Amino acid sequence: MRWRDLLFAHWVVDEAALRPLIPPYLEIDTFEGRAYLGIVPFGMEDVSPRGLPALPYLGAFPEVNVRTYVRDGAQDGVWFFSLDAGRRLAVEGARLGFHLPYFHARMSMTRDGDVVEYRSTRHDRRGRPADLDVRYRPTGPATTAAPGSLDRWLTDRLRLFAVDGSGHVSSASIHHAPWPLRRAEAEFRVETLSVAQGFELSGPPVHLAFADRLDVRAWWPQRARG
Repeated sequence: MRWRDLLFAHWVVDEAALRPLIPPYLEIDTFEGRAYLGIVPFGMEDVSPRGLPALPYLGAFPEVNVRTYVRDGAQDGVWFFSLDAGRRLAVEGARLGFHLPYFHARMSMTRDGDVVEYRSTRHDRRGRPADLDVRYRPTGPATTAAPGSLDRWLTDRLRLFAVDGSGHVSSASIHHAPWPLRRAEAEFRVETLSVAQGFELSGPPVHLAFADRLDVRAWWPQRARG
């Protein structure tokens, strides 16, 4: 699959607010003692099982996720609180295959020059109502984040964790090249994705980054240790 016109937007949050929402088996990962909540809108393209061609309609759609960062022993990864997508079949497939909390939403995403206009309205009754209306754009050249930097810590995550239908923690690996990150600015006109998960974010994001595109491979999940 390919991710395009992606925005990383992060806020510092209280680790205590995250703890009840994440399985005890997983440790909340922090950077210099701070936990982060991310909202990440982007466009998906060429989504297909490996070795098969992507279908133009089913394989391309907007997506936005709400996430934080966790550890399973020595392995770090992403914990998703919600993922909204604009294709119902993709939502049901990801729920079944990856045990992820996907929701179907009415979404639009346009890019005019460097400016991306992104809107999402959830209408999936399995989740609370949630909306996003954000305008964002890159403001600098693409660079690779330095080892040990916050940019690298937030974005260089090659594993995701979820809970399967039996209540067991599963993990799935992904692979991609280092993120070609650009500085960014964003105007969040409406953002209730975090509210739907019980968070109250205050102030603007403390971290913003943009990526034009990145090719990604994913593997099927396996039961995590423990």
